[in-house]
Amino acid sequence: MDTRTLARVTLVATAAQVGMVVAGHFSPAVAAAFALGGMGISLVAGVFYARLARAGWAMSLVGGVLAGGACAFLGIGASVLLGDVPPSLLAFGTAGSAVAGLIGGAAGKATAPRSTVTG
Repeated sequence: MDTRTLARVTLVATAAQVGMVVAGHFSPAVAAAFALGGMGISLVAGVFYARLARAGWAMSLVGGVLAGGACAFLGIGASVLLGDVPPSLLAFGTAGSAVAGLIGGAAGKATAPRSTVTG
């Protein structure tokens, strides 16, 4: 596993998640899109991990799950602290976003240029 790439992708995706949460705290229109936006960010994190890490299939999928789930956990945690979502959403939302990260990891691996794909 490329931990450096995982950390970078997770950090950027977490910033996007927290940015969305803060914007949603002040804008009901943004808050209404929390579920799709959060899962979308996690999906993109999975894609970026798989494409940047240039790992095999297994590590691309695992990295997608970890990046997607970690950034969602931190974003949802911020939303819980702001009182915008119930604490019960932390587990459910993180699981859904981890699956989105898995799908992103698969998509990133499947669409990576062949010269950069290993395994």
